[in-house]
Amino acid sequence: MFPPVDTDNGTIGMDHALIDWDDAGDTDGNTAHIGENGLTPEEVESVLRDPNASHDVSGSTGRPVAFGMTHTGRFIAVVYEVLNPDDPLIVRPITAYDVPEPS
Repeated sequence: MFPPVDTDNGTIGMDHALIDWDDAGDTDGNTAHIGENGLTPEEVESVLRDPNASHDVSGSTGRPVAFGMTHTGRFIAVVYEVLNPDDPLIVRPITAYDVPEPS
């Protein structure tokens, strides 16, 4: 499922999605996991909400993945899952990491 997501009530874009984050103190949570890769939730959200981000499917997990430039200038991949495809659209980042920018 890639943005925008079509629902019975119309189309929902990622710019209006709710992003599901674990508490920063949860060492097993997604916030801590992306932090281990040197990223912040704000950087991840800037890519998820970017209408110019490209979307694909992860070859290793089968989950959706977004590729884009963060507001801090890093090109990253964000693997996520869609928790609720209806309104409100809810997505949960699983992992995010730096990748080479396409040429």
